[in-house]
Amino acid sequence: MTEDQKILIRSSFARIAPDAQAVAGLFYDRLFTIDPTLKPLFKGDMAEQGRKLMAMIGVAVANLDALNAIVPAVQQLGARHAGYGVPNDSYSTVGEALLWTLEQGLGPDYTPQMAQAWSECYATLAAVMQQGAAQT
Repeated sequence: MTEDQKILIRSSFARIAPDAQAVAGLFYDRLFTIDPTLKPLFKGDMAEQGRKLMAMIGVAVANLDALNAIVPAVQQLGARHAGYGVPNDSYSTVGEALLWTLEQGLGPDYTPQMAQAWSECYATLAAVMQQGAAQT
């Protein structure tokens, strides 16, 4: 990931973070629209789930210069998701929902370069999560 991509990710996350609850709600609405079979995997409080999602994204964004530092935590997250029954192929669906949510939240400021930066960031984290899931 380039420095310019990191700047795009940080600046865009800073714009949506103040509306974290609404952003998370938009994300999950889109996720369940794309793949309704994922909805039963979420048995708890969706507001709490949304807080966890946005917190994890915030940790990733804060550690863009040192992603290796969060690899163990991201692998553990992947292992937990495997334990919840999250199918491996859902990672692409989650990525699609994330990019769509960012586009909705940022409007015309969501550029192709920003989409590429987020896509690369998500692909990296999803691969680490999938490694953790495979170890279970």
